[in-house]
Amino acid sequence: MRRNIGFDKGNESVRFGIIWALMLVLPATAFAAPGVGDPVYGATVTKGVTEFEARYGRLMGGADDGADGLVLETEHAFSNRFAGAVLVEIGRDGNGQRSANSASIEAIHTLGRVDALALDVALYAEYKYGFRGTSDVLEGKVLLEHRAATFDARLNVISEHALQHSAPVDLSYAASVDWAVIGNDLRLGVAAFGDLGSTQHFGGRQEHFAGPEIKIEIDHFGSGELEVEAGWLRAFGAARDRTQGQARLLISYEMHF
Repeated sequence: MRRNIGFDKGNESVRFGIIWALMLVLPATAFAAPGVGDPVYGATVTKGVTEFEARYGRLMGGADDGADGLVLETEHAFSNRFAGAVLVEIGRDGNGQRSANSASIEAIHTLGRVDALALDVALYAEYKYGFRGTSDVLEGKVLLEHRAATFDARLNVISEHALQHSAPVDLSYAASVDWAVIGNDLRLGVAAFGDLGSTQHFGGRQEHFAGPEIKIEIDHFGSGELEVEAGWLRAFGAARDRTQGQARLLISYEMHF
């Protein structure tokens, strides 16, 4: 059962909020282009659901043509308020060299629902262990989701922080809007990902990607549910200096345990 966020003051929520807030003072570094291998997270979880997900993004055109990223993730919802996951990131640079970049653990904790705005709110935290001498990273997100009938809008406000000395806090966003056009089996919409700068230099000319997406859901696929999301995001701002855009493909399979 969802709760009104105004009355949600449990110790678990406070602890998670403190962890996320502490991330804001840690140094950070940016990695792949915004949106490559990244989802736009919703702000609710369902107890007992285990999800296996593969997320792929590939830059098209420009100096970085062919660079891509693949994320493999397994997530389990231990309650309607908390889900945990493990994931591995694999990438290929513009020279065609592919390698595993990092392994991570993540957690999502739902805070509740602001009834007046029909807005669900959650917090996200991730610890990323970097391979080949790259810095470990802590990442925090505020997850916001508004649902009304066939409409779904999501906004993730993101801070990413590498555990190394004197690096700034990098800020970014992920957002999506979509509508169900055939029940919940087919949804059409748009998604956007981008950088917001850092605590040392906020705003300015940053990398952004935005474009249309299609989402297909197949119920009773074996003993679970299959979801496929595909899209093409055009490059804007500084991203135009190295690519024309990115193709995206997300495949997830959900089972109840």
